[in-house]
Amino acid sequence: MDPQPVSAYALELAWRTDKGRIRQRNEDSVAVDQDRGLLIVADGVGGATAGHVASRLVVDTILERFRRRKTARLDGDKARLYLEAAVEEANIAIWRHAKEHPQYSGMGSTVVVGAVGWEWLAVAHVGDSRVYRLRGERFEQLTHDHSFIQEVVDQGFFSSREDAKRYGIGENILTRALGSTPSVGVASSLFQIEPGDLFLLCTDGLTGMVPEDWLRQILIAVQSNSLDSAADALIRLANERGGVDNVTLAMARIGERVAD
Repeated sequence: MDPQPVSAYALELAWRTDKGRIRQRNEDSVAVDQDRGLLIVADGVGGATAGHVASRLVVDTILERFRRRKTARLDGDKARLYLEAAVEEANIAIWRHAKEHPQYSGMGSTVVVGAVGWEWLAVAHVGDSRVYRLRGERFEQLTHDHSFIQEVVDQGFFSSREDAKRYGIGENILTRALGSTPSVGVASSLFQIEPGDLFLLCTDGLTGMVPEDWLRQILIAVQSNSLDSAADALIRLANERGGVDNVTLAMARIGERVAD
């Protein structure tokens, strides 16, 4: 284990996963590694064809890859590229597993993964699991969904996701997912971090139940409390509003600077 801190800032993490009120099985997976500043959220797709197996493969593959390397604290671009490679490795792991076990044919997963470094957060994702950032009172989505509804909005067919939904476009049609092909387009970004930043990684089981403005209000309200209280509140609210899907989240709060 690397004895040096992963970040120049204090780091508080919290994570939760919940089956919800309707689904018979939890097909989401989540993992957090405090020592490496790593957060992984995956949403299995394929239902009867073992989405839960796919999401677990994603989490385990990425965790194992990160535990084989030293932490790249200072070079954010290298960390971002490493995240991309880890997600690509997870994609291959699902694809091969399905080929070797025909009963799992058709399984897949979304993923969103964040790695906190010295003064930055590297993010990689595939699918519609998201990263949000609360900075002060500004709440914004940092990732861009790989979904059909997002594509028709991007291409100008509708002015907003709400317009597309009113027309009957479903929100759960993915244009990219891990495991469907031997290669996948991984989106990645690098963000500078500041004291007080709060990052939320989550599946659509949360965002499909809780409007973004509600997410913002809850996270602002609990800024002076522990992240665990925020995590519990978000899971509870998603279930109170229907809980029609599995709900999974991981959060990171950036504290005061503790190293130079």
